[in-house]
Amino acid sequence: MANFAKLGKGNKVLKVEPIHNDCAPTEQAGIDFLNGLYKTNDVWVQTSYNGNIRKNYAGIGYKYDKIRDAFIAPKPYASWVLNETTCKWEAPIAYPDNEQNYNWNETTKQWDVDNS
Repeated sequence: MANFAKLGKGNKVLKVEPIHNDCAPTEQAGIDFLNGLYKTNDVWVQTSYNGNIRKNYAGIGYKYDKIRDAFIAPKPYASWVLNETTCKWEAPIAYPDNEQNYNWNETTKQWDVDNS
């Protein structure tokens, strides 16, 4: 199965469409198939579940960054920074390495124990 992200304004992902590999032996063939199917001239970019291409699997609301050739999730918190290698957002301090669960506290910029 091949997966393609339909891009809208600002390269924002509007939907992700799976199609059979026979319809997409190449990325361009998949794009042509989808535009023919929907009778449009939309912008489609191939994505993959395992991150073999474009770093991350596209999701609705993600942005496609042409420079990095990557799909990037919306930034979860103002203090988080983009890891240029993985194109994933990271907290300014690492998640604690123990058996407890934590939630990010943007006000204090630290991980709080999840007591729920």
